[in-house]
Order: sequence, then structure tokens, then C-alpha cells
Amino acid sequence: MPEILKIPATQKSDTSYIIIDTPYKTYNRTRMLEPARRISKISEYYFSRKLKEVARMNAEGKDIISLAIGSPDLPPSKATIDTLCSEVQKENAHGYVPTKGLKELREGMSRFYARHFGVNLDAETEIQPLIGSKEGILYVTLAFANQGDTVLIPDPGYPTYTAVNNLMEVNVVKYPLLENNRWQPDFDFLEALDYTNVKIIWTNYPNMPTGARAELETFERLLDLARRKNVLVVNDNPYSFILNKERLSILQLPGAKDFCLEFNSMSKSHNMPGWRVGMIAGKAEYINWLLRAKSNIDNGTFRPMQLAAAAALENDDAWHEENNYTLYARRRRKAEEIMDLLQCKYDTNSVGMFLWGRIPDEYQDCEELTERILHEARVFVTPGFIFGECGRRYIRISLCANEEKFDEAIKRIREYLGK
Repeated sequence: MPEILKIPATQKSDTSYIIIDTPYKTYNRTRMLEPARRISKISEYYFSRKLKEVARMNAEGKDIISLAIGSPDLPPSKATIDTLCSEVQKENAHGYVPTKGLKELREGMSRFYARHFGVNLDAETEIQPLIGSKEGILYVTLAFANQGDTVLIPDPGYPTYTAVNNLMEVNVVKYPLLENNRWQPDFDFLEALDYTNVKIIWTNYPNMPTGARAELETFERLLDLARRKNVLVVNDNPYSFILNKERLSILQLPGAKDFCLEFNSMSKSHNMPGWRVGMIAGKAEYINWLLRAKSNIDNGTFRPMQLAAAAALENDDAWHEENNYTLYARRRRKAEEIMDLLQCKYDTNSVGMFLWGRIPDEYQDCEELTERILHEARVFVTPGFIFGECGRRYIRISLCANEEKFDEAIKRIREYLGK
């Protein structure tokens, strides 16, 4: 018989026993560990969960075509790859790097903003490289919002804005973006709010998922609101190069740095999603607050990847024209054909690497349509509900698949529809 040792019980539970058996120990307790409250406020990221289902279907031989995720499928520029290959072979390349980021990368980001947006940024104090924008959302929340404060988040909008703030136990209020307002913020709604505990307004133009263009008037009104209500505006700006030649930054506005920060990312515009290189720019004091949080959590991106990213930032206009405009324009026409087949309505002037379309009234909601397409046509597209209540009548098609896959997807959907 194993030896049984009785230990004192807590006041809130029955007596627990530890059963000890040689050479192994078995523990039998009446109480189980529980997750932190914050975990109950979030669920597994939609794509993390759904891709498991798609993987199972592929394992069954169903060969699902994914038109769901915005992960560029082509490589970065040759100069980018050559720099990585060269730098990674150096003996001094494999140690820790400053959390602040390498000077070469920060200076490259500064030149990039000056060249493409006409914004002057001090590479030493006004730029913080990130391991992708997702982590930046966490650092902004850590630096600017306390538990119980409130942030404003667009609906539809990137799910991570909501998830991170739920994890941090920050209150989320969603403000509507509506199709009849060109998917711009509802300023009547924003003006009517009580800003007593509001710390941050999140915004994202060019917009994901809707493809709405950045508008100077929107940025001006957001900055004016921020000044009057003493809140921070954060614009997430990774899509300004995709099918778009009218590039805007909220930091172009006079005085914007006092009330605004801006994210940018190399994932979309430079074909580097897996590299995890992004940035945040703004007032030196704010960047320093973010660095305080970041320096206690990570040690920065691998040195050769930072130097390769610096090379990528020097890509010329011809590279961007081919990779961010011409290529996506061809794919966009294929995506529009799918929307037409499904009788979905869409904006022919939208930008970015997705096409957003309103589903026909015959469907109860967007997931009814996307599940039919997935299981009957073997094509995976994104239901708009994952971006918020204002997305429940919409679907999103990613342009991150080659034309052959688009042609096969069109064929399968035609067969599913009997056309």
C-alpha cells in the first residue's frame, strides 16, 4: 500500500490527501487549478481554431483552397533575402540585440516614412521597431491604459484590438463603421460618448476588413477629437501600399505627434509576414513609455532579420508597383468574379489585400454562406462576424493566393452553384 499523508485543509475546501508511492508520486486533490479571469474573456483566435478544421479536411484529401488569411504568398525582394543570408553567417550575428532596435533599421524606417508619407521621424527617439504589430497593441495598452479604463475600437475591426484589451481587463466600447458612411467612423456616436475614463481610440486606415481608403478629413476629425477629449489616437497603417497610390499617415497632420501614434508593418507591403517586423512611430516621450514595457518582456528581433528588413525598406518604386499593385490588381479581378458568382455587393474602389462583400438577403448570416462554401465547394473565405457585429452580413476574400488557385476556386464555386 502506498503511504498516505494527511495534510491540513484550507478553510474553503475539504481535506486534501497526497498519496506517495515509490518510486513515483501520485497527487490526488479535491481542488483543481483555475485560469485567470482574463482568460475567460477571450476565446482562441478564429483563424487558429478554423485552420485546425481546414487541416483535418486536407488530411482527409479534400484539398481546401484558402482565400481567408492575409499572408502574402510571394517572397520579399532579392536584396532582402541576400542581406539575411549574408548577415546570418557572421559570427557576431547571433546574440541578443537592443530592445530599442538596431540603428540601421530605425534609420531605414525614418527614411521610409519621409520618402513615402512626407513625415519626418527622429530615428533615435520617435521610432520603435516591433516583433509585428500584434505585440505593439499590447505595449500601447500597457503604456496608456489602466485596468478599468476604456478604449474605443472600430466595428468591424481587427479582433486583436478587442482581445488584448480584454486580456488587460480594459473596458472596450465599439464604435460603428457603416457602409453608407464609406466605412468611416460615426463621429456623432463618438462625440456623444462620455470620455471620463477613455484613454485610447483605435483606428485603422486603409481599413481592414472593409478596404475603405484613408481620408484626410477622417484623420483631421480624429485629431481634433483627441485634442478636445485628451485621449490618444492610434492608427494601424499596414495596408497603405496594397492597390493604393494615395498614401496617407495620420502623422502628416500638424501637431499629430502630441495625440497620435501610428503602427506600420513589413508583413503586407514587403512580403514579410513570417519575419515579424513592424514599427510604431510618434512622440519621443510616448515611444519611451512603450520601450519601458517592451524591454521587460522581449529582447527584440534577430539581428540579421533587422538588417534584412532595413534593406527591404529601400525597395524601389518599381518593386512596389509590381508586387503591391499590378499583381494584386490581377487577383482582385478574380476575387470580384467570386463575389459576383455569390451575388455579393462590393466597393470597386476599395484598397488593400482583401475584398469585402455584402451577402444576399437569403442567407441568415455570413457564416451560413462561408460554411457552405467551405464544405461543399472546398473554398475557405472569412465570415465578417469575426470582425464585429457590423460585419455579420459580409464576407472577406483574401488576395494572397496565386491566379491558378483563384481559377480553381472559381471553378469549384461555379459547380457548387450549378452555374
